[in-house]
Formats: sequence, structure tokens, C-alpha cells
Amino acid sequence: PPKPKVAARKNEPPSIPTKEKKLGFFSFTEKIKIGLTKTREKLNSQISDLFYNEKIDESFYEELEMVLLSADVGISATGMLIEKVKLSVKENKVIDSKELKNLLKLHLTELLKTVEEPLIISKAYPFVIMVVGVNGTGKTTSIGKLTKLFLNDNYKVLIAAGDTFRAAASEQLAVWGARNNVQVISQSNGDPSGVIFDAVSSAKAKNINIVIADTAGRLPTQKHLIDEITKIKRVINKCHEHAPQEILLVIDANTGQNAINQLRIFNEALNITGLIITKLDGSAKGGVVAAIAKEIPVPIRYIGVGEGIDDLRIFNAADYAEAMFE
Repeated sequence: PPKPKVAARKNEPPSIPTKEKKLGFFSFTEKIKIGLTKTREKLNSQISDLFYNEKIDESFYEELEMVLLSADVGISATGMLIEKVKLSVKENKVIDSKELKNLLKLHLTELLKTVEEPLIISKAYPFVIMVVGVNGTGKTTSIGKLTKLFLNDNYKVLIAAGDTFRAAASEQLAVWGARNNVQVISQSNGDPSGVIFDAVSSAKAKNINIVIADTAGRLPTQKHLIDEITKIKRVINKCHEHAPQEILLVIDANTGQNAINQLRIFNEALNITGLIITKLDGSAKGGVVAAIAKEIPVPIRYIGVGEGIDDLRIFNAADYAEAMFE
């Protein structure tokens, strides 16, 4: 593969980029703004209406609370934001909506900073990423897009099709593998743990940098699924003592507060190390990231803001808050 343009140290691959760069027609921040259009329009229109009809008093704050809750910011995060806004409004004698929106952006950014932690690929190769999540969240598509991100940074990637219970899963990953020109290890009727074990072993033998392991995505309340994915985690660790270095949970933004329940169940079973929030471009519930940051502050690694292969973006708190309240 081509050599990276810049390497921090000799023989060390470049880290995942966090600075804004141009991809296609839109920059990172522009694409995030486009992706959060539905959430932003809902918030801005309601906040504007609120200011048009009301003065800033307790009644105003009660209505503002409802606006934030409607964007799935969550009860706990909403309460915290309201209290901070109240204090700032009093201290700064705020009287217009533009100033208040700036205060909301400021305090939301502070909250989201607690889960802003880009994924760093360690050199304990292969770096194994175990991907979990309920069917329909965009897990398989996210794996394909994640592969593209890593390839852009000159890593060698291998995909393990560990969701052997859903017939289409392996086929979909095979398509993404071909699209990215990477190997996909799968078995039509194989044991999920065995498939992933073979993949990690192959990566070790071939000096592959990253293994992305898909897993079955049924409802996390089903005990046999939890047993299966915890077994996969143990098997990976037996094959490679440092792995899995990352356990990514994929969450669909459209599920709103139900995403918190999914995170809680998976986190208890696996100790989730990072999140991918998908389908933000089709949801008015972009505030769910604030709920996650307040209730279960697991690092948000990436957000999905479109259907294109380059529409999986590294999460940035300030950009996200700006896109919600521009």
C-alpha cells in the first residue's frame, strides 16, 4: 500500500485523523450539519417560537425543557442543561434567542466533550474490533464504512463475518469486502466464535493491522445472544491476549431513548469501549447523544450522517453542538 504522507515515528502507522478535511463535496463539519438538519430545524423552530411568544421566566424554561426532551436529549441531560442555562442567563442578563442558543451550544459542548474520544489504533497487532448491536441499526454498513476509514489511513484490514445466524449478513459483508478490496472470512454454517478465531489467527499470520469482527444482532434481552457474544469475546482473548482492544456498539439514532437501554444491556455484558451512532441524517432525535453522555458516558467514536461510504465521521463535540443549534 502507499506510504502515509506523515508518520509520527519510524515504522508507526498514522493515527486516525481528527482534523477537518475535505471529502467529496463537503467537509467534515458541513456534512455533520447536513446530517443533523432534521434535529436542528426542529429545535430552532421551536426555540424561535418560544422566544417570539414568551419572556424568559419559569414558564419559558418549562417549555424549553419540552423542546429538548422532544429531541431525545433525555430527562437527566435536559435538567442539567436547563439549570446551567438559567445560571448563565441570570449572570449575563440574556434577553434574545441568539444569545440563549449560544449558551445552549456552550453547555451542550461541555457535556459532549466527556464522550469525545477518537479511536486510537494501538500497535498490539492485530487490533481486534468486535462490533455488536441489534439488527437494523446499520451494523453491517458501519463495518464497511469503518473499513474504508482505516484503509484511508493505510492500515491493512480483515473482516470476520461472525453473524452466522443471519444468512444475508455474510453476503452483505462480502460486498463491502469487495468494494474495499479486503478479505472477508466467513463460513455458511460455522460457529461464530470459530469464524472469528480463524480470522484473528489469519491476521496474526499475515501481519494484518486490524480485524473487524461482526457478531449476531438479535435483541440483547435474549440470554443466548448475550452468552454467545461473551463467548466470542473470551475466544478472541484466547487467540490474542491483547484482544479485543475495542468493542463497538452500533446504535440507531431513530430509536431515541431505547438506545440507552440497549447500551446498558450490552455494556453490562461486554464493557462497551465505544459507540457508533447511525442514521442521524434521518432522525430528529439527535439529542440522544447528550442523553448518552449524561447517563452512560461511553466514548462516541463515530457518527453516521449519510448513506455514502464516506459518511461515517469521527465524533467531535463542538461540531455536533454547532450542527444542532446553528
